[in-house]
Amino acid sequence: MKVYNLERKSTLPITIDKAWSFFSDPKNLAKITPESMNFEILTKDLPPSIYSGLLVQYTVTPLLGLKMKWLTEIKHVNKPFYFIDEQKSGPYTLWYHEHSFSENGSQTIMTDKVSYALPFSILGNISHSIFVRKKIESIFDHREKVIADLFK
Repeated sequence: MKVYNLERKSTLPITIDKAWSFFSDPKNLAKITPESMNFEILTKDLPPSIYSGLLVQYTVTPLLGLKMKWLTEIKHVNKPFYFIDEQKSGPYTLWYHEHSFSENGSQTIMTDKVSYALPFSILGNISHSIFVRKKIESIFDHREKVIADLFK
C-alpha cells in the first residue's frame, strides 16, 4: 500500500483560542468544504466541540458524481494545540489527518498534515497521479481561500 502525504500551513489573523473554537466545532467542516463535494453531515446532535472518540458520519461526492458515506473518528485531542481525525470507513484505504495550531504573536499558524492511501493497488496509484492528488489539493486550496475570507 502506497501512502501519500500532504502538508499545508496557513497563517490566521486570529488567536489560537479563536482558531480552536472554529476548527474544533465539527459543524464548521461544512463551511470550508467545496460545494462540489456535496458534503452533508449525517450524525445528529453533534457537540459544539470535538473530543477523543467522537464519531462523525457524513456523505461526500469526491469524484465522478459518486456519493459515498465517510465515517471519521477523532482520535486525539490536545486543546488548543492539535487534534487528529482518522477515517474509519470511506473512500480511502487510509486517511489520517493531523490539525495543529501554534501561536505566533496575535496570529495562529495552522498546519494540516494528511497521510492517505487509495484502494485498488496499481489502479489507485495511477488514479492518484492523474486526478486524486489534484482533487485533494483543490479541496485544501478552497479551504485556505474560505478561511482567509472568514478571518479577515
